Amino acid sequence: MNAIYLDHAASTPIHPQVAERMLQVMTHTHGNASSVHAFGRSAKKVVSGARDQIAKDLGCRPDELVFTAGGTESDNLALFGIAESLSHKGKHIITSQIEHHAVLHACEALEQRGYEVTYLPVNAHGLVSIEEVEAAIRPDTILISIMFGNNEVGTIQPITEIGQLARAKNIIFHTDAVQALGAIPLNCHELPVDLISFSSHKINGPQGIGALYIRHGVKVEPVLYGGLQERKRRAGTENLAGIAGFAQAVELAVQELSERINHLESLRAYMLEELEQQVGTEGYVVNTPLDQSLPHILNISFPGVKSETMLMNLDMENIAAASGSACTSGSLELSHVLQAMKIPENLLNSAIRFSFGMGNTREEIAYATQKIATILKRIRSRN
Repeated sequence: MNAIYLDHAASTPIHPQVAERMLQVMTHTHGNASSVHAFGRSAKKVVSGARDQIAKDLGCRPDELVFTAGGTESDNLALFGIAESLSHKGKHIITSQIEHHAVLHACEALEQRGYEVTYLPVNAHGLVSIEEVEAAIRPDTILISIMFGNNEVGTIQPITEIGQLARAKNIIFHTDAVQALGAIPLNCHELPVDLISFSSHKINGPQGIGALYIRHGVKVEPVLYGGLQERKRRAGTENLAGIAGFAQAVELAVQELSERINHLESLRAYMLEELEQQVGTEGYVVNTPLDQSLPHILNISFPGVKSETMLMNLDMENIAAASGSACTSGSLELSHVLQAMKIPENLLNSAIRFSFGMGNTREEIAYATQKIATILKRIRSRN
């Protein structure tokens, strides 16, 4: 069997229609969107058309979207932009212990600049408590940032409830929806949220392009300085092909959402069925809260087999997956998400994230599960 890609939460294969749209832009539009001549106007039309399309699909105004270089920049623009804009009102920020590092590291940098950050704990399912959010609010709280769906275990947070609380307290609320886009229904104006981060390459679009939704009336200071692009909120010449590809990917993701969700849920359920048959329920532990999670993520621990060992063996079988760990400077760090969930050490050290998407089939899942069972049997027999 060909190589099997089960790491869609990290990045997704580009959709053929997205690639076609990008090639069209790259070969026919080479002006700078800030130029006033015909070539510039043609480029500007690409940017404006893409912005209009994404706004329509995500339920917001075109002028509420700022194009960025991806989810990380979107998170950074939200946090640093609001912190700078509202520093005269206070310097306290609330987030959670299981955020993406684009948020956590930004918060650490803000702490070095004199801001205070409260990192909320989560329960065993990775859920933030509304009561703890409310208890953490202070008179000088200016921003709450809680991710929509977790990238490691898939937990969906109570975003509407948190947003309603933030509105009642007159606090800006940001959510990182990078993993949620294309996996669950999203409408910016229907959510009580002020800023939402998106990324293209999680929905079969190109890498290096994303967006930040900024609710009308919310002021965000820029983090990049230069030209007047994006209504002075994000300087830099626009990535024409990337923006066009992103718009195409969003349109496809929204149009095919129901079918996409059904496909992802079916694959995840099938993998669990196959694992039960091939490995036995005593041979693995599911870390993903299946009743409140994104449909494309499945985090599983295989006690007795370290994550890196399993990943290496899977890779030798041409199967791509990921661990809940992040490699930093050559040293393997345990997942901060699973640690926050207080997962026992034997499960913490053996966690694997499988994530599904376009191109995956039941045949691939069956094959991958068989290989997992073989690997587990081989390794555990040596212990």
